[in-house]
Amino acid sequence: MSISRGLLIGGKDVPALSGRTTQDINAYTGQAHATVAAAGPEDVTAAVDAASASLDDWMAMPPTARRRIFLKAADLLESRMEEGVALMAGEVGGVRGWAQFNTMLAANILREASGAITQSKGEVLASDTPGAYSLAVRQPFGVVAALSPWNAPFILGMRALAIPLAVGNTVVFKPSEDAPLSCGLFLADTLVEAGLPPGVLNVVTNAPEDAADVVSTLIADRRVRCVNFTGSTEVGRKIGVQAAQHLKPAILELGGKNSLVVLKDADIEYAVDAATFGSYMNAGQICMSIDRVIVDASIAEEFTDRFAAKVAELPHGDPTDPHTVVGPAVNDRSAQRQYALIQDAVDKGATVRAGGQTLEHAVVPATLLTDTTPEMTLYDNEIFGAVTTVLPADGNFHAIHLANDTHYGLTAGVISENLHDGIEVARRLRTGIVHVNDQTVADEPQAPFGGIQDSGYGKFGGQAGIDSFTELRWVTVQQHGHAKYPF
Repeated sequence: MSISRGLLIGGKDVPALSGRTTQDINAYTGQAHATVAAAGPEDVTAAVDAASASLDDWMAMPPTARRRIFLKAADLLESRMEEGVALMAGEVGGVRGWAQFNTMLAANILREASGAITQSKGEVLASDTPGAYSLAVRQPFGVVAALSPWNAPFILGMRALAIPLAVGNTVVFKPSEDAPLSCGLFLADTLVEAGLPPGVLNVVTNAPEDAADVVSTLIADRRVRCVNFTGSTEVGRKIGVQAAQHLKPAILELGGKNSLVVLKDADIEYAVDAATFGSYMNAGQICMSIDRVIVDASIAEEFTDRFAAKVAELPHGDPTDPHTVVGPAVNDRSAQRQYALIQDAVDKGATVRAGGQTLEHAVVPATLLTDTTPEMTLYDNEIFGAVTTVLPADGNFHAIHLANDTHYGLTAGVISENLHDGIEVARRLRTGIVHVNDQTVADEPQAPFGGIQDSGYGKFGGQAGIDSFTELRWVTVQQHGHAKYPF
């Protein structure tokens, strides 16, 4: 039976004021999975009204009371693991292991955020004014706009709202049109059941054709004082520009052209395992996925043969099958885009070492290409799918050059049994995140997460996340005596 949901505004499930709805499509079958309300600008304003009205009471709530809500929500979310697995399979084609990981990490994001409730740091400053205390304190922005994608819906949805809420902001949340339930309403339901007061978190879902108007209305509202967005660089640029026009800070976590660098003294079997996981988890639809495996030429042939053999055996297809490793692309449009990238590369001289064949149900099999060159579209552009490439490197400096030959700068991995060389190469890679002796896909709620260059700016996670979602204020207190004035 298809699910039907409204907007969450002021703690209530309400229809769009226009009465319009939109279909949420199953990524694997192409059939309607749910029907959700299609918000317009007027609904966005109503959501901001609710967030603004609840702000003072939420900021004033004792920290222990807020923490109880977060910890209860984390436990509730974990208890609904099987519901989450079914939801992600039906909505975005997430395979079982990926959905389980999403659920566990989202719960831990809530637990980490509960600790942040009392961790907004300030400092006492020196002052030349006799009898005065001078303080630097952090305080909530107010209403935060949160915009989250479909590909890791529980993780990225929870990341978009947990720390902003924990430090005292209220949130208007717009989940992806491809994941309005798993990215938005499922998470919100958990927090509401845990005791989150009405209006503190509001969720507006929308039809794809209305996305630009909905987002523009949200950013333009003067009561919205901060924006966070995770998604493509193309869309992130537009959101960053709009936020700047309204003089609002934006935290942008965007695309990546991520490299795994395999040095000459790497454990080849371990490197193959790392490359396979980092390239094909969630069908390569992770901002951190490996687009390029850069391998020292002295071991490139052996590595590539073993990598291709492993990739060719990865089970693909129905995300509800517990044996499936590579599920469908989020929709047929995404699958066709990936096939077009493969065909363009092959037409220009690339070699298909595994996968590459066209399948049904928006499924792209795990695909490995070699002999790629800068003339090919996928050489410079983010693939964001079940396709990766291998590039040979003539030593460490050439490997560094290849890895840095991109406008992106999100994450990277370096595999080497020579830890000195591994660290030295990692130090020279221009990315916001790097892992030595691991692949590129990793996330922990206490770690500063974000990229540089075209991968965005600002940080989620840990103390960096607290700083991102609070503003620094100077406060002075004339404890005794009176200030002296010249006239």
